[in-house]
Amino acid sequence: MLVTTWVIVGVVAGVSGVFIGYLSLRQARAAVEDCQRMLARQTSEGMGDLKAIRDVAVCRYDALSEMTGRLSFSVAMINGLGDGIVLTSINGRSETRTYVRPVVGGKGREPLSPEEEEAVRAARLGLGPMILSRTSGPL
Repeated sequence: MLVTTWVIVGVVAGVSGVFIGYLSLRQARAAVEDCQRMLARQTSEGMGDLKAIRDVAVCRYDALSEMTGRLSFSVAMINGLGDGIVLTSINGRSETRTYVRPVVGGKGREPLSPEEEEAVRAARLGLGPMILSRTSGPL
């Protein structure tokens, strides 16, 4: 009975490990594809001034359940090196809060919200000024 229990535990641990490895592989492949697209875009457009803001993306979403209409937004403004800012505005019924977070090398110096990360990713990939919001669907 004890051996059977250990066998079951081993099988479950092995299957879990394979599943976690599969998910990690998918994330790594997506990151590699993003890098390949960025490099292809940079080489096809010519590099120009890498320090000039050239990539902008806006992610609109409903940050608060009391407000609809995707009035909250995050705007990423990034240069060719992946440095820049993310400007976020959270809109409520009685107040609006605005935040600016620095971006260095395509990553936030401070933790970014999922919407801010999506805006930075879209700007780096050149997906255009308006992008899909994860929480609200197409714009």
